[in-house]
Amino acid sequence: MTDSLPMPISAPLTPAQRTRVLNLVRRAARAEIMPRFRALSADDIAQKTGPQDLVTEADRRAEAMIARGLVQMFPNALIVGEEDASQNADIIAKIAEAEMAFTIDPVDGTWNYANGLTQFGVILSVTRFGVPVFGLLYDPVMDDAVVADEVGPAQMLQPRRAPRTLSASAGGEVADLAGFAGLYHLPEAKRVAMAATFPKFSRAMSLRCACHEFRMLAQGHVDFVLSAGLTPWDHAAGALIARRAGCHVAMLDGSDYRADTRDGYLLAAANLATWNRLRDLWSFLSE
Repeated sequence: MTDSLPMPISAPLTPAQRTRVLNLVRRAARAEIMPRFRALSADDIAQKTGPQDLVTEADRRAEAMIARGLVQMFPNALIVGEEDASQNADIIAKIAEAEMAFTIDPVDGTWNYANGLTQFGVILSVTRFGVPVFGLLYDPVMDDAVVADEVGPAQMLQPRRAPRTLSASAGGEVADLAGFAGLYHLPEAKRVAMAATFPKFSRAMSLRCACHEFRMLAQGHVDFVLSAGLTPWDHAAGALIARRAGCHVAMLDGSDYRADTRDGYLLAAANLATWNRLRDLWSFLSE
């Protein structure tokens, strides 16, 4: 896979470090994720909080492999993996104080993965005192990645091709918009009102996979992503990548998103005007 063009010295990771991190993710996908895809036994799949919240042997093994590699490369960094954090929730609070932290979602879209659907990916971010500064959204099936850092544009990296700079859509009026917004993570009392807004759009949907939803947004294929149930491993990378692709990204109340944010709603939209229209439409969520 071709890495991105050389970045300025102030980039959070050097070009060599970016290559090493991406190659680590690729190796974990090849060793632990893809061999188990559509080959999981019942014993390889477990529920966490319920039947819609799954974990597989691939999640556990890929996270362990990526975490080990990151510790070797960045021994002083805080490593926050989804599966480790499910047993050690207090580690999330340490993100705000960490000069360098990595967040890992080893198989984002685990329900899709466990059910044989290809909409899954690996998400990795780097944060600095809680602020996302590098993001990687990797597709193990296609072996490509969408990446960005705080000083460069969002890019698509594909094998044997030059990096391609990504740009958000032009946005527009609500009736012309397509994007991602789900009901699963919303409070039950808000779901009916939220569902009633979906017919106002050209298309509103959910892939059950933040990795691919933010990839679609950064490429300009959709106009917005609304996220609830915030976790640093699901949303930090996508929030940064969307912003570097030209989107307006903020919490629904207008405040800045941080990787240690757990409450509220993260809205990423093609531009500020589109973001404001969506904020107005969904203002009831914050009431």
